[in-house]
Amino acid sequence: MENNLSHPIRTAFSPGEDCRNLIIELINNAISNLEICVFTISDDLITSALIRAFDNGINIRIITDNDKKNDLGSDIKELYYKGIEVHIDESPNHMHHKFMIVDQQLLLTGSYNWTRSAAKYNEENLIVVYDTQTANDFQLVFDSLWERTVSF
Repeated sequence: MENNLSHPIRTAFSPGEDCRNLIIELINNAISNLEICVFTISDDLITSALIRAFDNGINIRIITDNDKKNDLGSDIKELYYKGIEVHIDESPNHMHHKFMIVDQQLLLTGSYNWTRSAAKYNEENLIVVYDTQTANDFQLVFDSLWERTVSF
């Protein structure tokens, strides 16, 4: 990931392809690892990018909410069966985060759900912050959630 110091932040908005394309771009450009914490994943294009990255040696860990893992169209089981580590939040509350840490260097976050509906219909947003301290702050949250969640 190249850190563009003149533009340390990128944004994208939906509906449309911009948010989905940004997620896929970051997945495709990952060098070593992706830490993903999202309510659900049901966008097949994002899922395909994750599987390709995993098959190319990128370490991927995903945390998702238990209420969404069995939804019609959910790709969580497929990702798990491909060998990607998936943890499920089984607390009585929703794990509603939507963020991804790429190579401990940058953070993707925003309201954008990783679903087909988000790209096609919803007013949502993403922001990429090219800052290792911010990525580290979110990594601490990810690690804490990983310890409190259960393996798929």
